[in-house]
Amino acid sequence: FAVFCASATPGIAQDKDGYLGEARCTACHRLEQENWAHTAHARVFRLNPANALAAKSCEACHGAGAKHVEDVSDKTAIIAFTRRRGAPVDIQNAQCLQCHKGRERIFWQGSVHQASSLGCSDCHNPMAKLSGSGLLARNSINETCFTCHQQQRTEFRKRSHMPLLEGRLSCADCHNPHGTITRPLIKADSVHQLCTTCHAEKRGPFIWEHAPVRRNCMECHLPHGSSHESLLVVASPFLWQQC
Repeated sequence: FAVFCASATPGIAQDKDGYLGEARCTACHRLEQENWAHTAHARVFRLNPANALAAKSCEACHGAGAKHVEDVSDKTAIIAFTRRRGAPVDIQNAQCLQCHKGRERIFWQGSVHQASSLGCSDCHNPMAKLSGSGLLARNSINETCFTCHQQQRTEFRKRSHMPLLEGRLSCADCHNPHGTITRPLIKADSVHQLCTTCHAEKRGPFIWEHAPVRRNCMECHLPHGSSHESLLVVASPFLWQQC
């Protein structure tokens, strides 16, 4: 592979910024090309690029390939979306955010995932179609989240649990993994507001307001799963006796 690319270096057509074009990339990376050809990125880049950068295809994400072809052993010559190649996570993410900025990612900077040095490619695989949507690294949103959040996976398997494993909701129904103004990345300004999005009958207003309901649903209930009925923190009547 290295010999082939090095020997092909003389006379390679490239623009002033060192971009070679998709055809030159696929000459060496045939397997990657076969997997990537079925993805949303491939269709958009080839059929309807949004701008000049998207029209660069492979190099829109990985950067100009001229230096990479000159010395394929130089890991810094191109941006690879893996922790084994040494490209800093911030640089990897910056490549994605060239196109995927704003909207759901408006609070990515400073979010708990960004502060934990999580890379876009830790959750997404743009080089293969492994999920129905979102180019996820696993076959579903839940399985992707459970890669790191093992404790939550265990909680969802308890006797009383939110119907996530049954397919009636996903982690992304309550959380925005790309950032929110709250630390647990919930998709509301408060836990109470989030819960009453579905549990509207608990929203009120009521003549005789139950104070813990207004303060925080999690004073009495666990969000993912519990060994007690109705996701209670402790069994009744012990829960009521605490107050």
